[in-house]
Amino acid sequence: MKNVEANVFKETVSAILHDHQSHVITVRRSSLVPVTVCSTPPKGSEIFSKQLQVTHIHGPCSPPKKGNTKSPSLHQILIDDQIRVKYIHSRISNSNQTTSTFAASAVNLPANSGQSLGNGNFVVRIGIGTPKQDFTVAFDTGSDLTWIQCQPCAGMCYSQQDSIFNPSNSSTYSNILCGHHACEQLQSATGNSAPCTTSCIYQTVYADGSYSSGYFARDKLTLSPSDVFLKFKFGCGEQNQGMFGSADGLLGLGRNKVSMVSQTSQKYGKIFSYCLPSTTNSTGYLAFGNQTSTTSRKIHYTPLLNDNRGPSFYFLNLTGISVKGKQLAISSSVFTTSGTIIDSGTVITRLPPAAYSALTKAFRGAMSKYPLAPAYSMLDTCFNLVEYSTVKIPSIVFHFGGGTNLNVDKSGILVQANSTQYCLAFAGNSGASDVAILGNMQQQTFKLVYDVAAETLGFGAKGCS
Repeated sequence: MKNVEANVFKETVSAILHDHQSHVITVRRSSLVPVTVCSTPPKGSEIFSKQLQVTHIHGPCSPPKKGNTKSPSLHQILIDDQIRVKYIHSRISNSNQTTSTFAASAVNLPANSGQSLGNGNFVVRIGIGTPKQDFTVAFDTGSDLTWIQCQPCAGMCYSQQDSIFNPSNSSTYSNILCGHHACEQLQSATGNSAPCTTSCIYQTVYADGSYSSGYFARDKLTLSPSDVFLKFKFGCGEQNQGMFGSADGLLGLGRNKVSMVSQTSQKYGKIFSYCLPSTTNSTGYLAFGNQTSTTSRKIHYTPLLNDNRGPSFYFLNLTGISVKGKQLAISSSVFTTSGTIIDSGTVITRLPPAAYSALTKAFRGAMSKYPLAPAYSMLDTCFNLVEYSTVKIPSIVFHFGGGTNLNVDKSGILVQANSTQYCLAFAGNSGASDVAILGNMQQQTFKLVYDVAAETLGFGAKGCS
């Protein structure tokens, strides 16, 4: 395939449109050239047709940033991603201990890929208060509590994209008192051990030392003109420091009673969906409620499992992996020992050591015509593609309980480390009992439907189109 001309490349793509065992990718000569044009322009700050627009926070589809905010390097993204994974593993392995948790993040909202909390989070715009003020927040299926920065900060707030919320300017704002049952829900969701005298206090501490603390409060949440929640419970943070990028806070889509999913259940029935864009200059969406229609693409469902190690997480029954149409010889006990969650905030999918070893062996075998390259950070299956303009890569399929398959989009198989080096976008966990995590890179382009009430998760191909 050396020196393939553009017309030959088009013919090659056409010839394998129905080859479900392979994908063709174009080798880019630079991963550092910034993209400045949004291919699917945002539809405004208001939600449209029960959808919030999802965009990469550092891409041209996202709202303009204050100052010269630079996109993080892949190396930094992987470092932050590993910090998040270690924290998730700690939460699940120490589930019986009282610990502070991640803050939370998630009508359809536009979402952007955020720099905070591992750089792989996606952001949407929501409105808080009366009159409404709009905020850009990361949404997180691995968190419950929603929070934003609030005045007075007294020098304890980080620089954010929008003006910091001033609760005294909102006619519908109120603090939640200590004795209220909502404060008890907060404590059960976060392991919050803050002393309480009059008003309920929340504390959220992250694995990298970042934190948010303030009042647990109520105010009007606006997702669209017709989607308004008058007494939405959230954290009004007056002390916030850490690697949150330019996001104004977090929107929690976990399963606990303080999450947005639970708080809006009467209107949306504990159903939400999203599609994550595969490029920084394209958009996806975050939606709430039943979005199905007769014209919708087929959605295939797998059961959501409950696991007392992490009741807020969305556990799945991963049963196997196929490479280039052939299922790998991985014992079922490998996946039952670790368990598997799907997480919107983790970038790179993590697999049990035995499963990862089988995947890399099969993938390297299928890519044997391409020269290997040195490892890049945690990514140890890399290829030197300097001599190629196009490359044929094997398909990767995840098999889940209920006979549901996820045929990973080609954008989620290889990640470009530099101008010539491409690496398999998966990593192995340290121990066999560490939970496996389906990351957001492998979720890209799919419509993910979380029917929390029915305890099912749906996958739909080409979900962003």
